[in-house]
Amino acid sequence: MTLLSVNINKIAVLRESRGGRHPCPLEFARLSVAAGARGITVHPRPDRRHISAEDVLAIAAALPAGVEFNIEGNPFAAPRPGYPGLLALAQATRPAQVTFVPDGDGQITSDHGFDPTALPDDLAAQVAAFRALGARVSLFVDPGTTALQPIRDCGATRIEIYTGPYAEAHARGEAAAALAAARRSAEAAQALGLGVNAGHDLSQYNLDDFLAGVPGVLEVSIGHALVAEALIEGWASTIGRYRAITGG
Repeated sequence: MTLLSVNINKIAVLRESRGGRHPCPLEFARLSVAAGARGITVHPRPDRRHISAEDVLAIAAALPAGVEFNIEGNPFAAPRPGYPGLLALAQATRPAQVTFVPDGDGQITSDHGFDPTALPDDLAAQVAAFRALGARVSLFVDPGTTALQPIRDCGATRIEIYTGPYAEAHARGEAAAALAAARRSAEAAQALGLGVNAGHDLSQYNLDDFLAGVPGVLEVSIGHALVAEALIEGWASTIGRYRAITGG
């Protein structure tokens, strides 16, 4: 079984595009759990472009027991007004999992992983600080990465495979090589006792093939595609409700 963690970031993007409170990330986290999701993922960034520190605190407080809370972020991003830092957020919320990503401040989305052969010198200390809070630590890695011993040595217990290249290849009907690269990373991790997560551009249309081709994936984080698909699949019924109100 693979745990589905619903990434709420895109809901916050919609809110921030207009300002105000709607749509509400907390409400959608609750809807996700009510629909059966067993995990919620957020990725607060220092520039507060979507999920804010306040969202992180509110969602963490609302999740029922048994639902995993996963916070993604760069542990090396300095605190600043409105963003207390990844460690401070973890101290306040005690997530089950923290996923380290090497994002820069201006990066639109996570589009590359850590290079295990060139990890930051103090990464082990960062991992230890989060694990001391009871959080599992996962590191984002590129598909095809197999030299994963340094990740295990730094104390992380999982990797998350970046699946953007796989999703792009799948859409072209050319997924075999990208799938094989992801599988190599998964097998290398599992051989070291590391758990395997996956995420980025996974969707209803490519997820089955990915899970069949990469056995043993423990968790997938899905947000952008899930929101886009929900807009389509729920759009007609919502318009129907408005027509019932307006009569025309």
